[in-house]
Amino acid sequence: MNNEEEVKEIVKNKYAEIAVTANGCGCCGTNSKVIDYTIMQDDYTELNGYLKDADMGLGCGVPTEFAGIEKGNTVVDLGCGAGNDIFVALPYAGKEGKLIGIDFTEEMLIKANNNKEKLGADNVEFKLGEIENLPLDENIADVIISNCVLNLVPNKEKAFVEIYRVLKVGGHFCVSDIVIKGNLPDKLKQSAEMYAGCVSGAIQQEDYLGIIEDSGFINIEIKRNKVIELPDKILVEYLTDEEIKTFRENNIGIFSITVVGYKK
Repeated sequence: MNNEEEVKEIVKNKYAEIAVTANGCGCCGTNSKVIDYTIMQDDYTELNGYLKDADMGLGCGVPTEFAGIEKGNTVVDLGCGAGNDIFVALPYAGKEGKLIGIDFTEEMLIKANNNKEKLGADNVEFKLGEIENLPLDENIADVIISNCVLNLVPNKEKAFVEIYRVLKVGGHFCVSDIVIKGNLPDKLKQSAEMYAGCVSGAIQQEDYLGIIEDSGFINIEIKRNKVIELPDKILVEYLTDEEIKTFRENNIGIFSITVVGYKK
C-alpha cells in the first residue's frame, strides 16, 4: 500500500473498533493513550435532534451551529459516523429536507442506519463512500457539513474539490476540524495513534485555508477558533520530558476551527 492507503486503513480500523466496542469514547481515538482525551469534544446533549446512541464523542466542534441550514435544504455530512450531526441537522432541514451521511466505515453505517430506524427518519440516507470520491452527483447539496474528519483525509485537496463538485452554485460548507500553528514534533507526526487521534493528521491553518481557496471557494470565514492543549499525560507517551518542555516553550498551537466557504 502507498502512504495514503495506509493512513486510510489506520483510520478505518480504529473507527470500526469504536463502532463495535464503544460509545461516547472521546475525540477521535481508540487507543488507551488517547481514549480519555475529550478536551476537543463539544457537548451535544442539549441540542435539538440529539440522539445519545448516535453520539460517539468523536467531534471537535458543532458545525450545525454555523451551517445556516434552512427548511427543505439538502444537507450532506462527510464522515457521518453513527449519524450524530445528521440528526442534529434534521430539525433545521425539516421533513421537507434531504439529509445524506457519508462514511467509509461499514460498522459505523450499521449503527447510523439502526439509529435512523429508531427515529423513523425517512428523509435521511446513509451511504458508504470516501470523501475524496463521493458517491454523489454534482450540484445536489445546499449545505455540506463535517466534524473532525477532513483532517484525517490524506488528500485534502481532492476532498475539497469533491465538496465543491457536490455543492449547488451558491451552496456552502461548514466544517469543524483540527489545524495546527507551528511545527509538531516528528514523533507526534509519525504516530499512528495520534494520527487517528485527530492531531498528527492536521495541517497548518494557513495551508488548510489555502486548500479551500484553491478549490474555488469564496467568502471563506473562520466562525469559531478554539485552542486545544495536549495534556502531558498524552505527550509523555511520545516525547521525553525535555521534548515536552520544548514543545510547551515553543507555543505550538493546536486548534479546533469551524470554517465556512461558498461555491461561486
